[in-house]
Amino acid sequence: MKFTSIRKHRGFTLMETVIAIGVLALLLTAFLAVFGPATQGLRKAISVQEADRLAAALERELVTVRPGTTSDYSTGFDKAYKWIEGASAGKESIFLYQYRGKPDEIRSDGSMEPYEQGGGVAGKDFIVQPAVRKRDDPLFQKDLNALEGRIFTAKLTQLEFKNGQLVKREDDGINQDPNDTGDSSGGQGSNGYVEAVIAFAAEFYIIPTSDPNYVKQGGKFDPKNLEKPVFTRNLAVRR
Repeated sequence: MKFTSIRKHRGFTLMETVIAIGVLALLLTAFLAVFGPATQGLRKAISVQEADRLAAALERELVTVRPGTTSDYSTGFDKAYKWIEGASAGKESIFLYQYRGKPDEIRSDGSMEPYEQGGGVAGKDFIVQPAVRKRDDPLFQKDLNALEGRIFTAKLTQLEFKNGQLVKREDDGINQDPNDTGDSSGGQGSNGYVEAVIAFAAEFYIIPTSDPNYVKQGGKFDPKNLEKPVFTRNLAVRR
């Protein structure tokens, strides 16, 4: 008589399961150690590219006197002076962003009305526009209804010469004689500024959320809580 042996099938033991989980955790830790910094670097690079595009918009906006605001600024240089002065140390918030604008509907200040509908064809129904506005600008809130991408804020600090080098001004506001020439025009504001150029450092920060309620006047956004800038560029405006 022949006997057929029957192999019993069993599952994993508790010890085998624990060992497998431990090996998996070790592999995941090694993976994150290798690829985690690379992922963070990629995200930062993408953010820098975004901010780099908006830096040109900031420099251009600072010297542009838009229709309807001529009573606020006598010249483009005067506007730049006041914006830099107000934004030093984050006293006045300046936001940079992109929004979908209607090419056939132009507002009184020369910008496009926001395209707030869903869908649409880029280049026909809407054009993605860079924009730079102060927090108290009522058009800023309207633009956010058609926001494209993230919101940045910029802290502007005047650069002045010390020991033959350009350094960031330690105090708020603007030094009327950044080169320490001893000249004095006796004027006030931009009229009293003795140089033809205002050099400044623009530090860009990513707003953690694109919720309009967060950045609106009275919202939870506080420039005092800004930490490390994602992007810094030295810029200048000329008379």
